Amino acid sequence: MRAVVLTGFGGPEKLEYRDDVPEPEPAAGEVRVRVGAAALNNTDIWTRQGAYGSPDDPGAQAGWRREPLRFPRIQGADVAGRIDRVGEGVPATRVGERVLVDPMLYTGGERELVSTDYLGSERDGGFAELVTVPAANAHAVDSTLSDAELATFPTAYTTAMRMLNRAAVRSGETVVVTGASGGVGSALIQLAVARGAQVVAVAGAGKRERAERLGATATVDRDAADLAAEVGAVLAGTPVDVVADVVAGPSFPALLRMLGPLGRYVVAGAIAGPLVEADLRTVYLRQTQLIGSSFGTHEDFRQLLTHVRAGELTPLLAGTYPLRELGRAQEDFTRKNFFGKLVVTPGEEGRR
Repeated sequence: MRAVVLTGFGGPEKLEYRDDVPEPEPAAGEVRVRVGAAALNNTDIWTRQGAYGSPDDPGAQAGWRREPLRFPRIQGADVAGRIDRVGEGVPATRVGERVLVDPMLYTGGERELVSTDYLGSERDGGFAELVTVPAANAHAVDSTLSDAELATFPTAYTTAMRMLNRAAVRSGETVVVTGASGGVGSALIQLAVARGAQVVAVAGAGKRERAERLGATATVDRDAADLAAEVGAVLAGTPVDVVADVVAGPSFPALLRMLGPLGRYVVAGAIAGPLVEADLRTVYLRQTQLIGSSFGTHEDFRQLLTHVRAGELTPLLAGTYPLRELGRAQEDFTRKNFFGKLVVTPGEEGRR
């Protein structure tokens, strides 16, 4: 089959397009999916670069679980397609079923999620014509959306759902969302608004209007000289209940300062830098909660699917690429000159 194989840590040159990769076969309890589309995530970039570090050495090259990664590896967590083969114990009636794949590969609860395998990291993923996954992770979906549009949902929106659930966001609360033009940030806007929250989106100057169209009450330029003051000004004294952050870096102190008493700061990414400084007096005197969050549980994914099936979410498909151009897609991803998600379409590869 055709696939793009990651051969080691490094730049886009470590991605090799091949047309002779053996087709995977579903084991007992698994299904094989013919991939229609697979979306890119920041995790793909950091995994390729080995940028997660280790507990003892932040500069060490490692996968997201902060341990060595096996190569070669096919990346790609967010898969939409159709089941074309089933393993032992899976009903044959599932063949032909259109599915969206939950990329978190664990059994158990929240504690097991912390050390989960991730499709495209610990197991070959969807940047290929075929991928196998546990049958329970392939969810039937009846939608008028294209495969490319459906593929924009799994990791970004489930991560956002997890963040909102971890921070217990409720109707009537005010939420500040950073990285609002990215996959998780734009998902946070939509899902928070669906809960009845008021959202202030932090985004680049050319992307603020799109955030407002998604439901943000107000937007603030990410490059504002005093981010906390800018947020305070647009809210006219309304306290911030939750900051949902995927950026971190130099903005971290301002994000903590803008929270009201008993505020909650939830983080699921650090694209502007993972090492930050904070005045802990801000944390303990205002009784602030600092909440870590990554990926999403199977329950979070099922909660997301209810919104997808009901047509309540807007897929933000910013661009599509043929599978052989995954390297270019990842380079474009790092430039961040888009709003939403970039997707590769293995399903189109054989028709070129």
